[in-house]
Amino acid sequence: MDTESILYPTLDTPCILLNMDLLEENIREMSLLADAAGVRLRPHIKIHESGLIARMQIEAGAVGVELGPLEQAEAVVEEGLDDILVAHPFYGDLKLVTLKRLLSRSKTKLTLVVDMIEQAKAISQTAQEAGRTVPVLVKINSGGNRFGVRPGEPVIKLVKELHRCKGIHFAGIYAHETGAEPTQEGVDKAAFETASIMAKTATMLKKEGLTVEHVSVGASPTFRSTCRFIKEGKFPEITEVHPGSCVIGDMNYARSFAIPEDKCALTVLTTVSSAHADRAILDCGAKTFGADNTGRREAPGFGIIRRRPDLFLRRMSNESSIIAYSGSEKRLRLGERLEIVPNNAMVVINIHNQMYGVRNGIVERVIPVTGRGRGN
Repeated sequence: MDTESILYPTLDTPCILLNMDLLEENIREMSLLADAAGVRLRPHIKIHESGLIARMQIEAGAVGVELGPLEQAEAVVEEGLDDILVAHPFYGDLKLVTLKRLLSRSKTKLTLVVDMIEQAKAISQTAQEAGRTVPVLVKINSGGNRFGVRPGEPVIKLVKELHRCKGIHFAGIYAHETGAEPTQEGVDKAAFETASIMAKTATMLKKEGLTVEHVSVGASPTFRSTCRFIKEGKFPEITEVHPGSCVIGDMNYARSFAIPEDKCALTVLTTVSSAHADRAILDCGAKTFGADNTGRREAPGFGIIRRRPDLFLRRMSNESSIIAYSGSEKRLRLGERLEIVPNNAMVVINIHNQMYGVRNGIVERVIPVTGRGRGN
């Protein structure tokens, strides 16, 4: 096969590509929507785990970043970021050793999230040992039944207990929307309900004489709806939004109304390693995709093949995949390359050490996955 006809001939496959034009467009959209709503933008970087992309987001207007595991905070601090929110509550002696290391960096603003007083007391002790005062948010259970305190009296009780802990400062409340129905109406409903819960909770706490500086919501599917509601004058209590995966996108999030399919910036580049009359074999498998063929929205096929809607990725083993022909599709040739938009980009990125930033068919830069293996 003519080398000039091969997609990205300098790259071995399988590998992951990141379309820089789409990435920059998605970053810009997130910043513009938050700015128009008059709220701070703090993107969750779980999707890309990249210090370079995080810095691009901050340069576009984000106030800082959010991440899940505490250990990933160390990775982004090493990349020079200094305003970090750790969204997952944590507990345990080894976690506290990591926390103390982070607090020893005097320039790092580290905000933590709790949903139990025991977590807060452990943070309090560590903060005092480090000579620091740590801002703390209370995670509100808005219906996802993962982390979080139920709205109402449980929140008031926990916040009053936090005020008795030295070394921490109660800064506000945090929620992450989950379970929206995959329709625009369903997404609007989830955004409105969570924003309502948070606004009422903030008002309730203020009536108790408690200061609430920070109120954050806005997951990737609901982010646009939340910004629209705030811009319309609803929910002035909300101060910050934290979308994440819509900066890159994948098929799960496209089906969740977080991002249009044609704005998904990440693809897996793969090569046809064997070609037959009834099937073609690709050199990518579960070790590339993480075997996510269902995701949250029951999306079979492990993803979609860009520019070839007639093809269907039907079966996957650890290191190869099969495209089975079922009609009059144009057959693939040995050595031909395809780009696949995966169902779950987070899993794909976390399997790889690096992404290749591409623009107009040219490899522009190598983007290290700096958070890989750090707490996940």
